[in-house]
Amino acid sequence: MTISQARPLLSPEEIAVRAGQQVPHLHMPERFDVFSARETRLRQHAASHAMQDFLVFAAELAHAQHQALQAYPAVALPDAAALDAARGTAQAPLPAALWSRDPLWRSALRTMLDNLLPRLANNPAQAVVQELQQMSDQEMELQADRLLNNIMFGLNLAIAPLIAAGLQVYWTHMLLATVAARGDDRLAPFGRIGDSTRCPCCGSLPTASVSRVDGEGNYRYLHCSLCSLQWHMVRIKCSHCESTKGIHYHSLQAAGDTASTNAVSKEAIEVETCDECNHYLKIVRIERDTAVEPVADDLSSVILDLLISEAGYQRHGVSLLLLFGDPEAASNDDGGGG
Repeated sequence: MTISQARPLLSPEEIAVRAGQQVPHLHMPERFDVFSARETRLRQHAASHAMQDFLVFAAELAHAQHQALQAYPAVALPDAAALDAARGTAQAPLPAALWSRDPLWRSALRTMLDNLLPRLANNPAQAVVQELQQMSDQEMELQADRLLNNIMFGLNLAIAPLIAAGLQVYWTHMLLATVAARGDDRLAPFGRIGDSTRCPCCGSLPTASVSRVDGEGNYRYLHCSLCSLQWHMVRIKCSHCESTKGIHYHSLQAAGDTASTNAVSKEAIEVETCDECNHYLKIVRIERDTAVEPVADDLSSVILDLLISEAGYQRHGVSLLLLFGDPEAASNDDGGGG
């Protein structure tokens, strides 16, 4: 892995803010491509990947998510009073762990599973899909509660990615529907919350961060693991403890690459580590590869997680489609996940 040291300089975002320039705080997912772009990127990675079977399964799952989102049923949304209350207290208006889920999310998930199953011919994942199809509504809700509250005890790790996929579509739809209902005041419900390391919409942890090209600069956004909202956080700043000290970047170097290990990495997928709190989060760089997609690139770079974990760092964030953990033990670590 190559490592570059943090620069003791202001980030471009901080310079822009001091100069009075506007850095967009939020980037909303788009209904027409949030999951289809993920599917495309997963298939691209799967073509020559050691985890080909899993990435193809994840691509098929993203395909089913895309279909579900295009025709999602009308579900209960927060009213104006609830949105104003959340904004007034700097809380997420659609909190993952506290939101009273509309039962229609289960119906949408079951339809999604019906569409997914025939696309998994001769795939071991068929049995897992069928197991979830036969699960009672009560047990499905219990699994969802465990997943959204990061409780590993009793969580079925085999079906968790499917439950997560249904919840991702549900929360993405609620986000987009809430925005659409606000008209000209569309972004008002989703401002800054008390914890800038968590999603301003649902309070979830990010999966990864993404370096976006906006106007004349590149700015870093955290990508929500649940609703796919992206929110701005300045670069060279820990996404867990928000320290600007001891920040390093790591990337995989291809075998035979003779480039200096002291050179700045040009890889599109990197890991940002913090020596102050020993946490890390991946960052994908659109300026180096316009096809990057945070969830897909996170799944395809598990080897980075393994190497960084062996070096003693703990992940800030979660991939809901690839969880790690002991199902017999409860996890109370708010930086948990796979």
